[in-house]
Amino acid sequence: MDSNPSPAQAASQSDSVVIIPTYNEKENISAIIDAVMNLPHAFDVLVIDDGSPDGTADIVREKMKERPGRIHLVERAGKQGLGTAYIAGFKWALERPHYLYIFEMDADFSHNPADLMGLYAICSSGEADMAVGSRYVTGVNVVNWPMGRVLMSYYASAYVRFITGMPIRDTTAGFACYTRQVLETIPLDKIRFKGYAFQIEMKFTTYKYGFRIKEHPIIFVNRVLGTSKMSSGIFGEAVFGVISLKVNSWFKKYHRKNNPLIPGNGK
Repeated sequence: MDSNPSPAQAASQSDSVVIIPTYNEKENISAIIDAVMNLPHAFDVLVIDDGSPDGTADIVREKMKERPGRIHLVERAGKQGLGTAYIAGFKWALERPHYLYIFEMDADFSHNPADLMGLYAICSSGEADMAVGSRYVTGVNVVNWPMGRVLMSYYASAYVRFITGMPIRDTTAGFACYTRQVLETIPLDKIRFKGYAFQIEMKFTTYKYGFRIKEHPIIFVNRVLGTSKMSSGIFGEAVFGVISLKVNSWFKKYHRKNNPLIPGNGK
């Protein structure tokens, strides 16, 4: 737990933190941190490392010396899943009241750090409560993916949109900004998916609570360095899990501060 900042430190603290889960990302982690740090807006970085045997966490610790108080590291024992990494990051951020905008982003440059500015603009202006970096809102903006993988991803998102009714083109996107209110409202301990279905569940829950979601077009570029963690099983979890997600929502009530029950939900 961080010590309480002085008034001068509190005044200079960033209102934004970018959560980056890692497992064996030594080729990318230093460069991605630098790219985020060099943006016009001051984004802090929180790396959640799942015991990478390649020394990713050691690199992060060295970067922390370069930017004291701006780069943070949470180390976990072994691979525990993407969803649990983000939940750990969300809880960490919520313990620090100065973070009003909480981002999730991959470490491998498939998400362009420059697009953080667009996501931030949407949420900080009050235009939406959640901003999604979308590959599909203006067509199919994916570079260097095999066609089979593009089609699997695109139609998985279309299927999820059909089942859930969410007005979101890229339902499996892993590049997003949440306002603090969204994450304070969602019962994070009840989010059950750990793989890429986690991204669907978080968007669906945000939607069911009546928060506004807006997609921001991005170009997704397949990683150049390191090894992909994607598999057909990950997409299978997303496709089959979404049915139970929808059915379970019929029996829940989505309560929210200043809005006790969103009309039409929980019925």
